[in-house]
Amino acid sequence: MAEIISAATAIQFFKSGQTLMIGGFLGCGSPQLVIDELLKTDLGNWTLIANDTSTPESDRGKLIVAHKIKKALVSHIGTNPQTVAQMNRGELEVELIPQGTLAERVRAGGAGLGGVLTPVGLNTDVAKGKPIIQVDGQDFLLEKPLKADVALVYATYADKYGNLSFYGSTRNFNAIMPLAAQTVIAEVDKLSETPLDPNHIVVPGIFIDYLVVRGR
Repeated sequence: MAEIISAATAIQFFKSGQTLMIGGFLGCGSPQLVIDELLKTDLGNWTLIANDTSTPESDRGKLIVAHKIKKALVSHIGTNPQTVAQMNRGELEVELIPQGTLAERVRAGGAGLGGVLTPVGLNTDVAKGKPIIQVDGQDFLLEKPLKADVALVYATYADKYGNLSFYGSTRNFNAIMPLAAQTVIAEVDKLSETPLDPNHIVVPGIFIDYLVVRGR
C-alpha cells in the first residue's frame, strides 16, 4: 500500500546529484506541487530525464530557471528559452533524444533490458559514440536503458493501494517512468478509498511508493 504524504514531506527523498525522472508533456500531466517545494530548498545538481524542459513558468521548466539541473536528457527544449540559453553558455548539458527512443530507453530500464536496437539516428549526431549492431544485414544503434533514483509523476486517479489511472493524454511518460526508478512519488488529483476498477488501472500500485494528493 502506498503511503500518503504531503508535498513538503516528499522532498526528504531527494538529494543533490540524483537522477530524476519527471513525467508530463509540457504542462499536460505534469506534477507541480512537489516541484514547487523543491524550489524552496538548496538541493540541485540533478540529471533530469523527461520528455521536455517545459516552459520557464511551469513544472520542470522552473527547475531549469533555478539552475537546479546540470544535465537534461529530453526530446525537445524549444519551449524553454532558459534551457537554450544555459546550454549555449555551457551551464547545462543537454542530450537530445528522439522521443520514441527516449520512451523505449525508459521502458528498457524498467524491464531490466540491456538496451534497445533502433535505426533512428543512424548517420546523424545521435549516433556519435554509440555501438552499431547489425541484424540480418541492417544496422541499428544500441540505445542503453535509462534509470533514475527518483521518479516524480502525475496521475488523475489513484486508490489507497497506489494504483494509478489517467485521463486522456496525461498518461504520457507518467505510465512508464515508475518502473524505472528506485523511489516513485505520484502526485494525484483524486484519491479513491475503494480500489480502482482493474480495467482502468494503468500503473499497478506495486510500483508506487508515495502518493501526494492535491487539495489535501
